[in-house]
Amino acid sequence: MVAKRDFVSVDDLSGSEILALFRAADRFEADLRAHSGQCPGTILATLFFEPSTRTRLSFESAMLRLGGGVISASEAGSTSATKGESLADTVRVVGGRYSDIIVLRHPFEGAARVAARYASVPVVNAGDGAHEHPTQTLCDLYTLWRQKGKLDGLEVLLAGDLKYSRTIHSLAYALARFGSNLVFQPFPGLEIPESVLVRLERDFSVDVRRARAFEIKGLGAGKDAVYVTPNKPHQNTLFTQIDDEEIDRIDAIYMTRLQRERLEGNEDPTRTDRYPSLDPAQFQGKRFKDMGLMHPLPRVDEISYEFDDDPRALYFRQAALGVPIRMALLAFLLGRLELDAEPEAPHPAGRSREPRERAVYRSAVGLRCKNPRCVTHAPHERYVVPEFLEIREAPPLLRCVFCDWEVEPALIGHAQSRRLHRSNAAEAQRIGAARRVYFEDEAQATAAGFGNA
Repeated sequence: MVAKRDFVSVDDLSGSEILALFRAADRFEADLRAHSGQCPGTILATLFFEPSTRTRLSFESAMLRLGGGVISASEAGSTSATKGESLADTVRVVGGRYSDIIVLRHPFEGAARVAARYASVPVVNAGDGAHEHPTQTLCDLYTLWRQKGKLDGLEVLLAGDLKYSRTIHSLAYALARFGSNLVFQPFPGLEIPESVLVRLERDFSVDVRRARAFEIKGLGAGKDAVYVTPNKPHQNTLFTQIDDEEIDRIDAIYMTRLQRERLEGNEDPTRTDRYPSLDPAQFQGKRFKDMGLMHPLPRVDEISYEFDDDPRALYFRQAALGVPIRMALLAFLLGRLELDAEPEAPHPAGRSREPRERAVYRSAVGLRCKNPRCVTHAPHERYVVPEFLEIREAPPLLRCVFCDWEVEPALIGHAQSRRLHRSNAAEAQRIGAARRVYFEDEAQATAAGFGNA
């Protein structure tokens, strides 16, 4: 029996598997009506606890075109979650007799990883809060690959809301993995999180620096851009090379809407009045001649309707390609499609493999993930015990297994003696990994019964 494969993160696929999926998607795209014999008798369950149009419908269309069937819960209010049912119980019931594969969208970050642990059938992440949207990333990569014939060496500008857009974060990691050059040019106040830049530098060995790109009206001066390039001498710290790299060519611009639904309490929702709107007049000149304009949709006002007839507009084509690439993914996860991919080790950043490569810290006592939208804080998921990958031992750096937020614990306690030490103290480093208990501060340690006495 083939082992269950989930698709929670784009890192769950090797690079060769992704490219093989693209080739398979090309075969499906050539005649979408010719593949009803691929997955007959199989059932897809779409569980969407957040609104969706394109993602849900494209998955359902993909399964129907493969000859399978679909059952759907298209909003949170139609599920037993309103009665307090846990996500684990939901997927245990829906998987197996009800369906052969589950596609999940959920507001809490890391929910898809929890679902994958408890479901007996493959789980596909269709977006978990502001964390990841890996099938959108597959669609974006596939669009670029078809348009440009390659991914390595492309100059891709990511613009707009870089703080809350889950598509941006997933796409940035994937493009860096395939050797693209990235330019981050945010709307003011919505800069790419430093944690994303740190991970790009650490896990993908890229060179991160400030750049003098060019100005897009409403996005701020080009001097605010960040340039990420692969295969350069690794820098010890971010932005040590402030040499104003000039960007003279762009292969694609990926524009995002303002994620109003994710704005924090102290942020101004009226900033939409000042959010940029792109039109063809802004992109004249040699550097924009061969660019493609992309957008994950839905758009609001950030791309003018005048752009729709421009041959450089790719966003509707991008949405259409979501069907064949999702057909390929579903058929593969269901064991109905064999990929012509050479065996390949996953990228070192691949979270699906990290638990075997890095120690995992799991404890109901002490440290909690600091991300308030992490699934470990979800009201109905109290059975989910915080888990962290040990990214660095001394001083300790931990990454939440579910949502990827990182934390540097201030204190380490001994599980048996209950004695407490500063995390950078020699005594703390002598505590074996199995006996360590991490804490954010003394109050947290005291509440758990740890102290210096």
